[in-house]
Amino acid sequence: MLEIFIQTFFLYFIVIDPLGNTPLFLAVTQNMSSQQRVKTALSATIIASIILLFFAFLGSTLLNYLNISFPAFTIGGGIILLIISMEMLFDKRQQRKEDDIDFNSENVSVFPLATPIIAGPAAITSVIVSVSDMGSNFTNQSVGMIALASVLLLTFIFFFTASKFSQIINKKVISVISRVIAIILVGLSVQYILDGIKTFLA
Repeated sequence: MLEIFIQTFFLYFIVIDPLGNTPLFLAVTQNMSSQQRVKTALSATIIASIILLFFAFLGSTLLNYLNISFPAFTIGGGIILLIISMEMLFDKRQQRKEDDIDFNSENVSVFPLATPIIAGPAAITSVIVSVSDMGSNFTNQSVGMIALASVLLLTFIFFFTASKFSQIINKKVISVISRVIAIILVGLSVQYILDGIKTFLA
């Protein structure tokens, strides 16, 4: 159980990217007071949680309805994660996110914070693949949900801390950490692709 939790937590931490999203949160809420930032952070995290839980519970059903096989989705998810890891290694992901930010959105907690910054395509894909991979084992599924909830809680904590102490956020430190994480993500994404191919050929 601990191994499943660590592996799932690490995966969700990478694709949701609380570290990398914190500077973006500050940029989106730059004209807000500290109290407004905290309220926005809480709202965005709750909305993102609802989105990800929706796909966690109904993602497999949706795939079946669209006649998309699990191996195909796993390989596709692995390719997406591999692209993300390449972007992180060359520091392109952060720039792309910053370019996509809509500073004029009327409700930034929904867009762009909840989606696509927190609950983006990579996070949604990873949730569906991870839940489907665990099958019908209730214990494993519960551990996976706890890992997801932990990462989302950590995201809120990062946003909350940034709201109170915005001056401590150092983009250079975050960039270094992101590159280290990206190297591990490459391995995870390739493993996804190999697992999908293996399941398809079995």
